[in-house]
Amino acid sequence: MRQFPPLPDLDEADAPDGLLDGHLWLLELIDGTGLRVSMDESGLLRFGGPEATYPDVDAVPLALRPAVRHVRDRFDRESLREAVPDPGAVTFLGVATHRRGTDYDWDRIPPFLGTDVWMGDDAPETGATDGAFRPPDAAAAIFEGVGLDPVNAVAREVNARDFDPDEYAVPASAWRDGPAAGVVVRNKRGGRGRIARDAGDGDEARAESGDPGDAGADGSADPDELAATHARPERFERVAAALDRRGEPVTIDALADRTVEAVARETAIRFGSGGSDSDEVDVARFRASVAERARAFLDGRSE
Repeated sequence: MRQFPPLPDLDEADAPDGLLDGHLWLLELIDGTGLRVSMDESGLLRFGGPEATYPDVDAVPLALRPAVRHVRDRFDRESLREAVPDPGAVTFLGVATHRRGTDYDWDRIPPFLGTDVWMGDDAPETGATDGAFRPPDAAAAIFEGVGLDPVNAVAREVNARDFDPDEYAVPASAWRDGPAAGVVVRNKRGGRGRIARDAGDGDEARAESGDPGDAGADGSADPDELAATHARPERFERVAAALDRRGEPVTIDALADRTVEAVARETAIRFGSGGSDSDEVDVARFRASVAERARAFLDGRSE
């Protein structure tokens, strides 16, 4: 799969020459972890992080698994097959949205937002002999064509002569009650850079192609106490409703797995294997406690 393109800060010395030329697209900078997707001939979707690919779902970090599940559920394989002669030559790049430094409205923001589409040399209309990233408007249409949400545009077709990065004020986010993590500035020739929000209020504007970072423990590291806080009936109700909509059985395992993944996505809890790191929560113990609560929830639901 194609790697993420560089995304330099516009106030640094390595900001790309020629970016501020022509007409610009301004896209919301999403605070999350980069996730790459490709499809092979059989229709199997393969996933990768910012650096490596994941051999199976068990290798995907917990906080990113809701994004993987979301893409698998929504990806329109036939649309991609009809659009290009070699689907494997296309890489979809985006952001798995999870709690890093920005607290989004987790019920509204999709688990995955698409940022880029790479079309290899066997795909049509790349404009280059070895493939190319599609312009932002074309990439958005491609994501929508396969059933995925593209990252939201803050402004389209802004004349570069009217845009001053030094004077630009980062706007409100579409996905939280507060400012965006920043904006990505792109032109249609492939130039790109970012303007990150000042992190002075404690939120960190790390996003898109960055590494997952280190999230601090969310209060107590005791798995049972955390399950009591986060695995509450109202969360189980939301998970059960989502399973019902997809026609999937509402079982203890399904409730426990999706609840653990949701907690990993939405909170700053650091999950581990119960080793020497006192800030990490033993994920096996946490899941067992969540499963006990899921059993009680289903027992009460059937009465």
